[in-house]
Amino acid sequence: MSDAPELALLENDILTRVTKYNLIRSGRMLHIDVHEAIAGKLAGRFVAVPNLINIIARQEFQGTGETEKESLEDCLEKIRDVPFEAIFPQKEQP
Repeated sequence: MSDAPELALLENDILTRVTKYNLIRSGRMLHIDVHEAIAGKLAGRFVAVPNLINIIARQEFQGTGETEKESLEDCLEKIRDVPFEAIFPQKEQP
């Protein structure tokens, strides 16, 4: 987007383009959104984030890379042997 006109963003805003994937394992579905940085800075050029729509995975299960494929592969490797429940932050009990 370097050819695009100035974007109306605040100084610390991050704008990403997202490609969505679904991983179906043992009859359960997990979403993986791969974010490509358009403006602002992410942990890598691409970041793959497992999620349950309104709950995102802990950072150690997010994949990064210089390409979409690299970030997705990094993420899938990190979650390969991990039960879905262990990927997400646990709610603290009062």
